[in-house]
Amino acid sequence: MNEQAQSNSSSWLFFVKASFAIAISAMLGGIIFSPIDFIVKAYFALCALFLVSSTITLSKTMRDQHESTRIMNKISEAKTQQLIKEYGE
Repeated sequence: MNEQAQSNSSSWLFFVKASFAIAISAMLGGIIFSPIDFIVKAYFALCALFLVSSTITLSKTMRDQHESTRIMNKISEAKTQQLIKEYGE
């Protein structure tokens, strides 16, 4: 039941943040420099903003669900260990 907390290395965090920044920059550059009307550019920009927002929300929700499952498993394991101690003696 001894669990070590897994943390990400600083290199991985830099890579993730840099990848996100490059992807956003490339998308915005593509929208801004495309030879289309302003209204279409605005539509693409809003769609891109909504896509980024919903991706962040989805990843947070999935992480929260995973952590909730882990906590429920820990509680269940602790109850099982307590029952084993009580009735094992």
